[in-house]
Amino acid sequence: METLTYFLPQVWFGILALFLFLYVMLDGFDLGVGILSLTASNEERRGILMTSLSNIWDANETWLVLMGGSLFGAFPLAYATILNALYIPVSMMLFGFIFRAVAFEFREHANRKLFWNIAFGTGSFLAALGQGFALGAVLKGIVVDSHGHFVGTTWDFLSWQSILVALTLIQGYVLIGSTYLIWKTEGELQETHYKTAKLAAYTTLIGAIFITISTPVFYQSARTKLFEAPLVYIFAIIPVLGIWLIWQLLGSLDKKQDKAPFVWTILIFVLTFIGLALVVFPYIIPTEITIYEAAADPSSLVFMLIFVGFLIPIMIFYNIYQYVVFRGKVTSHQYGGE
Repeated sequence: METLTYFLPQVWFGILALFLFLYVMLDGFDLGVGILSLTASNEERRGILMTSLSNIWDANETWLVLMGGSLFGAFPLAYATILNALYIPVSMMLFGFIFRAVAFEFREHANRKLFWNIAFGTGSFLAALGQGFALGAVLKGIVVDSHGHFVGTTWDFLSWQSILVALTLIQGYVLIGSTYLIWKTEGELQETHYKTAKLAAYTTLIGAIFITISTPVFYQSARTKLFEAPLVYIFAIIPVLGIWLIWQLLGSLDKKQDKAPFVWTILIFVLTFIGLALVVFPYIIPTEITIYEAAADPSSLVFMLIFVGFLIPIMIFYNIYQYVVFRGKVTSHQYGGE
């Protein structure tokens, strides 16, 4: 039982990290495309952007629902504390989801699409901003008492660090959204997103550099972990790999490659998540509550693990099947024009 008490929380930490990564990767380009729709020069281009998402975006958000349910079941203390501390960012994200979902459906049948266009783009931006604030606040640390209950204020999430993380995350979403559109579009629209992808790559890199430098400077716990062996060697490699991946991404954009920019961007996200997981582990509420302190009873974790073990392959297969069925370019002919 002691082994299970130690091992199961680690397994569930890994599962939650997987769910979060799949959500950010898949719904990230959804949100990025939504934000980019605000800059579309005409209704036909905006329609192509929306069509590129129409058959896949609902399934992408399923990973966020699964992550929320798993967090509630595996780490109920963390679920209650984090939602209490991040009430405003989470509400911001949910309102953004509502705006973009309603706008997506109503825009299709509206004669005057301007309002719904703005609602979809604004909802995408609002959802991304809320996620960025939440991530920044969690990385900064949530103030709790000896029982793990939140004792801070409603506006604790708002700081220059969380603003920096939020802006960088938005740029990351614009980057992956741009590279997705490079893959799915052609002609002038594709050329436009080669430019937006390159600009987003530079801005994301600048934000990532500031976060990487400021984290050990301002947070003692991160500084202690980052400069202790053997993690110091791992964290020394991650920035080098990150710069190399950005270099490869920029090279693929210069060469006007179709799919390579999207692949390089995904690898950048993978590397970022590995770095974040190493910084946060073993805390589920940095830097106060560990996964061992917040974990549910081992019997509950085992029962959930059996259920999730069946569910994950089904969901991954469904996602892959979607992208295979709806592969190929989205053209103005498919959209129907205006």
